[in-house]
Amino acid sequence: MVKHNEKNARIKRRYAQYLTEARRQAETSVDKALAAIDRFEEANRRRDFLAFHVEQAIAFKAQLAEEISPATGKPLAKGTVTATLKTLRAFFLWLADQPGYRSKIRYTDADYFNASNRDQRLARDAEQRPSPSLEQIHYVLERMPAGADIEKRDRAIFAFFALTGIRDGAALGLKLRHVDLADCSIRQDARYSATKFSKSMTTWFFPVEGKAEAVFTDYVRFLREEKFWSPDDPLFPRTKIGTDPEGGFTAVGFDRAHWSSAAAIRKIVKSAFEAQGMPSYGPHSFRKTLARLGQVVCTTPEEMKAWSQNLGHEDVMTTFRSYGQVHGDRQRQVLAGLRAGKADY
Repeated sequence: MVKHNEKNARIKRRYAQYLTEARRQAETSVDKALAAIDRFEEANRRRDFLAFHVEQAIAFKAQLAEEISPATGKPLAKGTVTATLKTLRAFFLWLADQPGYRSKIRYTDADYFNASNRDQRLARDAEQRPSPSLEQIHYVLERMPAGADIEKRDRAIFAFFALTGIRDGAALGLKLRHVDLADCSIRQDARYSATKFSKSMTTWFFPVEGKAEAVFTDYVRFLREEKFWSPDDPLFPRTKIGTDPEGGFTAVGFDRAHWSSAAAIRKIVKSAFEAQGMPSYGPHSFRKTLARLGQVVCTTPEEMKAWSQNLGHEDVMTTFRSYGQVHGDRQRQVLAGLRAGKADY
């Protein structure tokens, strides 16, 4: 089997440049797109893209439907399938407009990469992952230990996501200088934080009540006033590893440096829920919780718009579409109130 096609490689490099420079996509997004294209190439035995015909797209879709995930031992998730096909459709739409390919590939050829309506619905259903209630968040935070320095940090991380809903990737690069306790705000500076679309923004604390704000505030003051850390030190420093008396590895406090990935932060949050016998909700699930809270507490379009912007959404409909699904219990309460003719339910 051919393992490389130089002509395909050249056009893929041009496409990567297009995604990076014209579409302003992050490196991780570009890598995912190239991986999807490579998946098709491999299934198509590295044939030249100029030789593309719609039967290849049909055969590839059939192969994806039968493919088994090596990680789970089960068929590929519908979300994976639809995302792969969507990426390939975008690539072939772009390819149809490139010199040398226009006479060989039509725009309508790309439509053969569309997933079925059923698979698209199943993928959307799968994306509606559960999220914790605000009561669950408060319950876990109350029970997290806060004796050692690392425990203070872990508890503050949990409180931070409840207060802000900031994405875990953006939290990695935050420094103490980015926290304004007087203004109850966090400055997400795209020069330091991996914000979505590399967009700098200010996030103000959401009104979640409970102890979240006090826990986070005490931690920041602890770093500034007891540890005497500078504004350029990390807000959430990585764990310093040392050796115990038996010669094994153990956590010995803070390393005054940022984590290189969000894996550790996600583990901290998930472990906190698991310790209380709850599902292992990750940091991103807090965004759904906050979106649901906004639907309840916001009473004017201006309030909902401000709430949405605080989640980093330019369009309020993004909040509704991506995070604003009404939770089943809340749906029951609303409908019961409407049936009873109550204004306050």
